[in-house]
Amino acid sequence: MKAELLAVGSELLGSLRAETNTLWLTERLLEAGVEVTTRTTVADDAALLESALRGAFSRADLVIATGGLGPTEDDLTREAAAAGLGRGLHRDPEVLDALKARFARYLRQMAPVNEKQADVIDGATVLPNPRGTAPGQRIEQDGRLLFLLPGPPGEMKPMFTEQVLPVVRERAGGAVLRTRVLRIAAMAESDVDQAVAPVYRTFTNPRTTILGAAGQVELHLTAEGRSGPEAEERIEALAAGIRQALPGRIFSEDGRELPEVVAGLLRERALTLALAESCTGGLLSARVTEVPGASAFLERSFVTYSSRAKIDELGVDAGLLERVGAVSEEVASAMAAGARRVSGTDVGVGITGIAGPDGGTPEKPVGLVYVALEGAAGTRVRRAVFPGGRERVRYQATQVALEMLRRGLIGLPPL
Repeated sequence: MKAELLAVGSELLGSLRAETNTLWLTERLLEAGVEVTTRTTVADDAALLESALRGAFSRADLVIATGGLGPTEDDLTREAAAAGLGRGLHRDPEVLDALKARFARYLRQMAPVNEKQADVIDGATVLPNPRGTAPGQRIEQDGRLLFLLPGPPGEMKPMFTEQVLPVVRERAGGAVLRTRVLRIAAMAESDVDQAVAPVYRTFTNPRTTILGAAGQVELHLTAEGRSGPEAEERIEALAAGIRQALPGRIFSEDGRELPEVVAGLLRERALTLALAESCTGGLLSARVTEVPGASAFLERSFVTYSSRAKIDELGVDAGLLERVGAVSEEVASAMAAGARRVSGTDVGVGITGIAGPDGGTPEKPVGLVYVALEGAAGTRVRRAVFPGGRERVRYQATQVALEMLRRGLIGLPPL
């Protein structure tokens, strides 16, 4: 069963409000065995809405539109859906009476503009909305289903759960979809795909989607089965092949991000950590301390941006800085060793580099970063040159540091 979702509202296309309804609906539908193939945000424009609804209804088994059911002139979802389906609208007296009764309960006089919320598409089933003034509607045509739901999440979510989801589950015929996300750090998307494509291309169920981001690649494996265990078994068959194609590179299959994985390893091993950052300016420390309970392993961190700070706080040799420069393998190692020594920790990490946009040279370009480990996670240094702007370089540097920590803590070879 395929679904398309439409979020209606011009405000959702601006910069001040994020659209979240379709994300929530996608998760609920996947749990019910329904795959969402398209999500669209549409402005409050009658022609655009009619075209979007007609197109979605021509393709999908299930269409859900949220928003545009209010009382104002720019609430046009009912009218657009009726036009798109070639049906008329009528004002339902029972819905109108229910609206008036709702206002009366709150000792308010209903404004005439609210009457349009009682307009029902011919042949539609009204979905009561005890939490608001906008009732939903269900329309079936040519074996396809269209649901119109209110936009406010506090009204939409319970209406979907109570009045839409049971219908959808029945139509889905008991099919179950499950998704597992395999996360890989410090590896290019193209390199990941080259390694795993020979594996996932042999499967039609599960399907594989590859998503790339700064310093991380995700493989989304989605399987359909007659039950949850059957779908999970299908996923595991593919995941096992991918693990063989990427030995040691998958850091998470259970939803955890890299800082949480590293934090878990440090806690399990009762190891303490000290961080020394230059170009990342405390970003690694911030990411580590986002994990609850970080005080169990993080002893302290240093932001030693200047050469003087590296000398005073970490004991980096001034002569070394003079000979090789602050952005160098030797200084990264000295920072990691100094942080560990001064803090008395089991592990030290040092990061130094050129985040840009200025400061690069032909020998040391913008994006050049050195990351070093010292102590119980091994003695390792990695040189990398990251593309992108300043924030992207800084974030990728922290990803490499975390991945180096993970690999060192579980005894994998260096990157």
